[in-house]
Amino acid sequence: MLLRLDFSGDAPIYQQIRDQVVAAIASGELRPGERLPTIRALAEECGINMMTASKAYQLLKAEGYITTGRRDGAVVRLPAGAPDPRTLEGLRLRLCELRLAGMGRDEVLELCGRLYDGEVSGK
Repeated sequence: MLLRLDFSGDAPIYQQIRDQVVAAIASGELRPGERLPTIRALAEECGINMMTASKAYQLLKAEGYITTGRRDGAVVRLPAGAPDPRTLEGLRLRLCELRLAGMGRDEVLELCGRLYDGEVSGK
């Protein structure tokens, strides 16, 4: 699994790992049932503390994106049910920011469609 971590950015490293794993699942790069690196291997590969890698996996597990076990390690899964309320609140806030930046409803919907289809990079 190739992660691009920004050690000088504002986002915590564990959050960057979480976000990139979620994006990889959504894009099909990571598939349900696929094993992720162990916490130790992830920490070594990324040059981070094992506690940081563990925190990222704990967050992914709590959100339903992975399961963990002694025998299988961390395994990708698709979360069941409705989106987390925090996700919806985050989306609402981003939509408010786009509106304040002068984007109209149609522009926002068109942008969302392009983002959803992977036509626009989030970078």
